[in-house]
Amino acid sequence: MAQRKKINVKTQKAKLIAHREELERVGSTGADARRPVELDQTRVGRLSRMDALQDQAMALETDRRRGIEIKRIEAALKRIEDGEYGFCLSCGEDIPAERLELDPATPVCVDCAGD
Repeated sequence: MAQRKKINVKTQKAKLIAHREELERVGSTGADARRPVELDQTRVGRLSRMDALQDQAMALETDRRRGIEIKRIEAALKRIEDGEYGFCLSCGEDIPAERLELDPATPVCVDCAGD
């Protein structure tokens, strides 16, 4: 039986905090892309408006995904505080350190992620 690789919780916490700060910083710079699209056809052509609407929709979806990732990070930080970090939320088994190094916010092991 292979020995479990030790998780450096301090390093993982620092990674999570840095990633959350980066997501928040990037999110605050994209406000222009989310503003309402000008519908005045005398100022903007139909295709330009359609492009602007598509850009707006993409910015809103990016924001939504960024929010989900921030929530995942905050949940992982809470698990660190509670001493539950590194254990699968579904089955309770250890999450391999390699998996946590790739995605420090992952809440489940590989087996449960596939279910």
